[in-house]
Amino acid sequence: MQLVQEAAGLPAGSSAWHRQEAGKHWGEMGMEQEVLLKIDHVVKTYPGVQALKGISTTIRKGEVRALVGENGAGKSTLIKCIMGVEAPTGGKVEINVDGNWECPRSAIDAKNLGMHANYQHVNIAANLSIAENYFLGRLPMKGRMVDWNKMYSESQKIIDKFQLNVDPRDTIVSLPVAMQAMITISKISVNDRIRLVIFDEPTALLENEKVETLFRYIRELKESGVSVIYVSHRLEEIMEICDSVTIMKDGTYVETKDVREVDKDYLISKMVGRSMADIYSIEHQKPGEELLRVENLTGEKFRNVSFSLREGEILGFFGLVGAGRSEVMRAVFGVDPVTSGKIFVKGEEVQIRSPKEAMLKGIGFLTEDRRKDGLALQQSVKLNTNMYSYDMISRYGIIDLAKETKRAEEYREKVLIKTPSVEQTVNNLSGGNQQKVVIAKLLCRDPDILIFDEPTVGVDVGAKDEIFKIIESLTRQGKGVIIVSSYLPEAMGLSDRMVVMSEGRVSGSLGNEELKKMEEEDVLKLASTIYYEDEQEAG
Repeated sequence: MQLVQEAAGLPAGSSAWHRQEAGKHWGEMGMEQEVLLKIDHVVKTYPGVQALKGISTTIRKGEVRALVGENGAGKSTLIKCIMGVEAPTGGKVEINVDGNWECPRSAIDAKNLGMHANYQHVNIAANLSIAENYFLGRLPMKGRMVDWNKMYSESQKIIDKFQLNVDPRDTIVSLPVAMQAMITISKISVNDRIRLVIFDEPTALLENEKVETLFRYIRELKESGVSVIYVSHRLEEIMEICDSVTIMKDGTYVETKDVREVDKDYLISKMVGRSMADIYSIEHQKPGEELLRVENLTGEKFRNVSFSLREGEILGFFGLVGAGRSEVMRAVFGVDPVTSGKIFVKGEEVQIRSPKEAMLKGIGFLTEDRRKDGLALQQSVKLNTNMYSYDMISRYGIIDLAKETKRAEEYREKVLIKTPSVEQTVNNLSGGNQQKVVIAKLLCRDPDILIFDEPTVGVDVGAKDEIFKIIESLTRQGKGVIIVSSYLPEAMGLSDRMVVMSEGRVSGSLGNEELKKMEEEDVLKLASTIYYEDEQEAG
């Protein structure tokens, strides 16, 4: 009973009256509902870091439990301990399997016990088809041969259920990242022996329609008695889909509450230790001279895109998945080729054929997928911070090691990277701190133009606030910032002006005054514009 009391926020040794009150606290679920998962004083220690400091809670069958906390609070480590990926240094995790308590010793063990984790970073066999990924390890057989027809037909049923509009024969690598994320989510439904599902930032790359599809699926899981642990930094989602919420801070358990007893401000204050009424309330600057101008830029996935960026300005780019926002930025940075159009930097027309040329022209680019494109995960914070700018601290090809360490320490302080040492491996950092390392890497070259593509994906509210303050300081220095975001409140809250894209074209350019008057629904209408040949119609 001690664990149940702790889960309800009650001290150990509470009286029967207190336990009865805890039953009221959980509302319709009640204390009688069978416990599925017990997390019992779990401790996890890494060299120099204690990631978990005795976490205890319980989760009931059919309960949707949110897990919230700043990056570095220990959420990801706890998930790994639950899933058998990491062995706790102390304490234990147990799951109820038909009345018997089992302890997952490995990821395979957890899978066999009916546990599934949908991790934040898409983890799927990229060169196999959708159908092969669905049935990986359990291919349907007809004699000694794979029954391809059955596999494709069964896969099509899953695709139709999740309204994905893809062919089961499509390879994963051919799909947009958002669709890959939906495939990993829908793959869960193949397993009919599932007991517990963990969703780690599942909506980070999804558009609104797919978020609703995910929520509908979570409700189906709940109704069938499957428990769900839901990790998200989008607190409005937690209020909508979850029954209860566990708050963590600095590797410790804070409390567990019924979601009906809390609001976003309460959760934020418990997570970060202060109230954040409006995390988008940064200081805006008066725009100066033009830094960047793009005229009629056309590439494989976008057409006739034009925009400009001035000193001290934040230019937002918004669009639904597949709108072409990231592709435009990759072209400006020289990653992807363009077929026509012009780029001007400080009034001078330039030809940018590679990222190196872009950086030499004073452009920095934070990519959408930091783990894939932005970081050397197995290398140190020091190496990653200096990665783009070793030429600036080298002479005759020899690196000045003292300057390398000095710069890493300097930018560690500037962007508030939480790490015991700049020698720490980046892969051991939280998502928010990894993102800050990428930002530090860009700032080392002192660019005048910064492109941030999805700067706060998988980042908690505390780290978001710190990233926004970094952006504010950059504009105060007269630098121009482009923010690409699929999260509309963020795009509208931060931008001085906004470009809205749909189907690879600019469907709206909103000035400062116009943007202030716009509602989210108005921007979404622009982002949903449908193009028929050269004609534009509202969709």
